[in-house]
Amino acid sequence: MTKKQRALSVCDILKKDYPEAVCQLNADTPFQLLVATRLSAQCTDARVNLVTPALFEKYPTENELAEADITDVESLIHSCGFYHGKARDLVGMAAAVRDIYNGTLPDSIEELTKLPGVGRKTANLIMGDVYKKPAVVADTHVIRITNLLGLVNVKDPKKVELELKKLLPPEESNDFCHRIVLHGRAVCIARRPNCEICNLKIACKYYQKNN
Repeated sequence: MTKKQRALSVCDILKKDYPEAVCQLNADTPFQLLVATRLSAQCTDARVNLVTPALFEKYPTENELAEADITDVESLIHSCGFYHGKARDLVGMAAAVRDIYNGTLPDSIEELTKLPGVGRKTANLIMGDVYKKPAVVADTHVIRITNLLGLVNVKDPKKVELELKKLLPPEESNDFCHRIVLHGRAVCIARRPNCEICNLKIACKYYQKNN
C-alpha cells in the first residue's frame, strides 16, 4: 500500500466513523473563530469554549476588541494560559483586521500569517472553515496520528502540512483534519491508543508493526 493509497483508505474510514467533520471551537463569525483558534494554542478546545462566551459578549467584533484594554482581556482569558501574549495578540489582530483588511479576514495563508499571533495552523483553519479552500491544520493530534499511521515521518508542523497536502485529495483535506482530531480524542488517545477498537488499524503502520 502506497502512502497515497493509505491516505485514501484512512479518509474513507474516518468519513464513516465521523460523518460530521466540524471544528470543536464555538464561534458565530469568522473573526470569532480566529480569536478562539488563537486562544486554543496550548489549551483545550473545551476550556476555550468556556472562556469565549464572556469575551465575545463584551467584545463581539474586531471593532470592540481593537479598542480593548489588554489587562481586561487578560482577565477574561486568564484560564486559557499564556494570557499575556494571547491578550496582546488578540487586540493586535483585531486592530489589523479592522484597519488593514476593512473588517474582513484575509483569504490567503500569506496574509493571515501577517496578523499578530497567527501561525500556519490557525491560518489553515480559517482557510478551510471560513473560505472552504483546501487546508491542512497540523495540530498535535494530526501530527501524532499521521505519524502512527505512516503517512508522514516528521514532527515539524509545516512539514507535516506540506506532506499531507501531497497525499490528501484537496476537497478532503480540511475534513480529514477535523476527523483526525475527533479520532484522537475518542480512540487514538495520546500515550494509550486504543488499537483494538480502532477501525484505522487495517491501514496503520503502528498497529501492523506492534501486532
